[in-house]
Amino acid sequence: MEHIAALLFVVSCSQDLSGCREIPAPTPLFEVFEDCQAELPKAIGILAPQYPRILAKCLEVDPALEDDYNQLTWNVLPNGTLDASLSVTSVIAASEPAQPGEAYLH
Repeated sequence: MEHIAALLFVVSCSQDLSGCREIPAPTPLFEVFEDCQAELPKAIGILAPQYPRILAKCLEVDPALEDDYNQLTWNVLPNGTLDASLSVTSVIAASEPAQPGEAYLH
């Protein structure tokens, strides 16, 4: 099984950065972080004719956690920099007690 070491994350924005949205990368997943970095300028070149302003970033993926990442957080800063990160968040679910007076957390 191949492991993921990096994710190419791409955002398209209006020229004044007032509106931005995620767009699909031509090749989004990489086994080696450096391969993602090398592909980044090519991806921008491919997407640039279709979108007014492209911002992209390679996000490092810990292969031990690749199936656990469940949150991608991103923001475009006023200076035009893309800030993005992957994270693992814990989820606690409460359920009805099986017996009166018992409580369970999963």
